[in-house]
Amino acid sequence: MTTGRQTDTALESMFLDRWSPRAFDASLMPGKDLRTILDAARWAPSSFNYQPWRFLYATRDDTANWSRYLDLLMPFNAIWAKEASVLLFILSETTMGAPDKPSYSHSFDAGAAWAAIALQSHLLGYHAHGMVGIEMDQTRATLHIPDDFRIEAAVAIGRLGDPASLPEKLQAREVPSGRKSLDEIAYPGTFRG
Repeated sequence: MTTGRQTDTALESMFLDRWSPRAFDASLMPGKDLRTILDAARWAPSSFNYQPWRFLYATRDDTANWSRYLDLLMPFNAIWAKEASVLLFILSETTMGAPDKPSYSHSFDAGAAWAAIALQSHLLGYHAHGMVGIEMDQTRATLHIPDDFRIEAAVAIGRLGDPASLPEKLQAREVPSGRKSLDEIAYPGTFRG
């Protein structure tokens, strides 16, 4: 599927065609596909090759965890994420193995891993939708996340579904979004915000 997005550079089409829908088809994801998606994240670059990311996930056929993971999302997100194939939480370690060694790039590095998840999902015919509408304290307690890990985001991954399955207020938003122009976000020299 192409999104109709355009640019005036030689950008690889997967960057234009990847987007984050909310309508999923409730299908199961084969374990080998999930493993491939997570492996893409494993190979993301990180400062000092520390790889501060961790991924906690539930597949929709995981009866022990699926409902529990849905309950960790804010209701607005749970409404549509319930039809995804996988729910995933991305964490990053805020220290580099010791409390006196803070990591200044843990979120940056986890963001690189998230980008790899989104792109590999796209290459396999899935869509990934990241979200920060999470019950943070409840997630930390429920999933036993140590204090030296930051909860970065949750991600719903699945095959594209029918937008008509979404609540009416979300149906109109179910289109690939645009982006700011390059001139608005990149400039030589000093900041021009």
